[in-house]
Amino acid sequence: MTDEGKRIAAVEDEEEARGPRVVVGIDYSTGARAALLFALHDAARRGLPVEAIVVYRPPDYWMDFYAVSSYHPEKARAAALHHGQAFVDRVIPDGPQPPPEVRVRAAMGMAADVLIAESHGADLLVVGSRGHGGFASMLLGSVSMQCALHASCPVTVVHSPEAHRERLHRRRDRNDHAGHREQAPAR
Repeated sequence: MTDEGKRIAAVEDEEEARGPRVVVGIDYSTGARAALLFALHDAARRGLPVEAIVVYRPPDYWMDFYAVSSYHPEKARAAALHHGQAFVDRVIPDGPQPPPEVRVRAAMGMAADVLIAESHGADLLVVGSRGHGGFASMLLGSVSMQCALHASCPVTVVHSPEAHRERLHRRRDRNDHAGHREQAPAR
């Protein structure tokens, strides 16, 4: 077996070892809170554990050779795990009681890529409809869209009530603004 074949086999064994689970992406947004609550309820109903994934990226200066020595990947991973666990701890009381087992994991990379990889062997991948991206009026963010298109398990995209209210406010503002333009007198 080639080295590549051994690496792939090891990755597959690792994924099999994790077994059935509900994977949820968390980024501390209101959409992530709604997604985590959905994942907790679904996992409790199915009797499965929840794997909450926090994705982090190295600082933007990582290509600066002078700054590389000041970046400590283990500290970044530990901070992501700490914040992820704190987020999960705040949300769990609002979920089903008793809650299912929840494991928090941190992975470095691009959110969509990491979540798609984590979907292998999972029973369900849950993502929020909107995170911290720039186009808040869109129904799906880029990460949720990529996960829906490329994940290897079923995907549930959860719309939070807060995101729904924000979309309604933006739509009303756009309509009000368009109405004012139509009422402007002709010159």
